[in-house]
Amino acid sequence: MIFAQILPLIFGIRPEFILFALTLLGVALFHRYTLWVALTGLAFILAFKFIFMPEFNLSEHLFGHVPFSDQILDKEMRVGEWSVLLNLLGLLIGFAILSRHFEESKVPEYLPELLPNDWKGPLVLLIAIFFLSSFLDNIAAALIGGTVALVVFKHKVHMGYIVAIVAASNAGGSGSVIGDTTTTLMWIEGVHPFNVFHGYIAAFVALAFFSVFASFQQHKYQPIQKDGKSNVTIDWMRLGIVVFILLLTIATNIFFDFPALGVWIAILTGAFIRKPDWAEAKNSINGSLFLISLVTCASLMPVNELPAASWQTAFSLGFISSVFDNIPLTKLALEQNGYDWGMLAYAVGFGGSMIWFGSSAGVAISNKFSEAKSVFNWIKSGWHVIVAYVLGFFALLFLLGWQPEPIERKDNILPGARPTEQQTPIHESTKNK
Repeated sequence: MIFAQILPLIFGIRPEFILFALTLLGVALFHRYTLWVALTGLAFILAFKFIFMPEFNLSEHLFGHVPFSDQILDKEMRVGEWSVLLNLLGLLIGFAILSRHFEESKVPEYLPELLPNDWKGPLVLLIAIFFLSSFLDNIAAALIGGTVALVVFKHKVHMGYIVAIVAASNAGGSGSVIGDTTTTLMWIEGVHPFNVFHGYIAAFVALAFFSVFASFQQHKYQPIQKDGKSNVTIDWMRLGIVVFILLLTIATNIFFDFPALGVWIAILTGAFIRKPDWAEAKNSINGSLFLISLVTCASLMPVNELPAASWQTAFSLGFISSVFDNIPLTKLALEQNGYDWGMLAYAVGFGGSMIWFGSSAGVAISNKFSEAKSVFNWIKSGWHVIVAYVLGFFALLFLLGWQPEPIERKDNILPGARPTEQQTPIHESTKNK
């Protein structure tokens, strides 16, 4: 890494960060061309790596490296980024098909008769999205919620409520190890599920705040109309396919750490019963590739360490995750160790709700609501989500304080590897504490 050490700094900042910041600025300013901006930014970052860092190996970065000699490598180096990228792509496109199945099942058309017809109707829907996300992927919860909102509000959904749908899905998954990619990653790396669960304290406080403001916004803009169609027949087969997709998603997430596998097995199996709307998948490709491009850009940043683990660092990571993908941030925090995992899960999970491309759920929703692709409008109409993040975080800090929990986990040793005296297992020092 000699070349990396002698690279010129721009105002004390590595050039890669400058390029990434310009990419994010371009996304914010040119929201009609987000995919092309993201791809251009990725191309410039890769060109910089290839020109000024000859030791950079893109193939190894994406697909990992399995050495022939016996040595201990961290899991990310062996596996590479391909699994995260492929999983995100599969989930975004697959859940777009799921949301279409759910819409065509005609279930949303009955919901106006079930939901209260005043401001409490939008409130109940947000609460339902929150609890749905606690055991589903937040992308699925957001898309199902968005599909319902389009129907019950006659395709007139307020921008602030769109933000709230994303926030509810992210908050609901922040305290569950099967509700969000970041919490699942914590679980895999050795964090006990109960050490994440208390993140719900912050999530409940945040939900109680932003859901009320968003519900009033939506009710004033377009209230629920009590004109349910009694002659509409529910397509139980399509609804069954939706349930089947969700069940396989959960199963493959738990047993294989690859929920996209379950999504597509269920979609292809269900295609023998009801034909999927492949046009919906086609429409979601651009938004999905946009997120993949940003995540790849983020993975290429030379971020080797975070500030010391503290509640201040966790609080800051919440804001950083709104523009910087929360998966590499979570990986760094896990390697650093010693965090309050429930507080961190809430911060990186819910924090991404503050900007539309800060979370995979936000990108998925933007495929359904094109007006969401505006940073200015997102922040202006969804200001209550930013305030809710701060209120939820400090409520958790006040009630439970900072409770760091070092991870005690097995070393990531390749099959057949034989540790030597020179090979010190990762985080060995934490095991003696």
